Amino acid sequence: MADVKGKLVLIVGPSGSGKGSIIRELRAKHPDWVYPISFTTRARREGEENGLVYNFISREEFEKGIASGRFLEHAIVHGYDYYGTDGDTILAALGEGKIIVREVDMQGFHSIRNKVLSGEVVGLSSANFMSIFVEIKSFEELKERILKRGEMSPEELARRMESARKEIAQADDCTFRIVNENGRLGESVDKVEKMILGE
Repeated sequence: MADVKGKLVLIVGPSGSGKGSIIRELRAKHPDWVYPISFTTRARREGEENGLVYNFISREEFEKGIASGRFLEHAIVHGYDYYGTDGDTILAALGEGKIIVREVDMQGFHSIRNKVLSGEVVGLSSANFMSIFVEIKSFEELKERILKRGEMSPEELARRMESARKEIAQADDCTFRIVNENGRLGESVDKVEKMILGE
């Protein structure tokens, strides 16, 4: 499907790098782009609306989706709950020539990238796929950002920092890398936007 004009853009990076903030700004600037919602089997928290940030489905429904190849990528998080990216939504949007922006973790990125490289997903190839790794200036800055999000144990902080080190070590697997510096979100958004639009 070389005639597919759409593009799938994965935004990757460690927790605290500002991926969510960049996507939030892109959503405001480009409401016509597609921002797929994750599917999950985790319980809905109080005040959470289905279909806003997550589509909540049963474990049985999710496992049926895995068996039928519905998900572009999926993972079990915290040992029990499934999270995944619905392939049908993305392929339909690609067919319509849309730009799709999706935040994924490194595991999800590799899963989708491997499918793209192997030609496993009809309609998705390296011609309409790109990935942008969002990183921070220093580990000290990352630590500050993570701690600003709320209280956490030294063990949890250490786990997140170690996870960030592992992700940054794989950053060159992505098409592009950008440093999202403190106080310069607008610049980061502009850079990401230009990469997506091929400017």
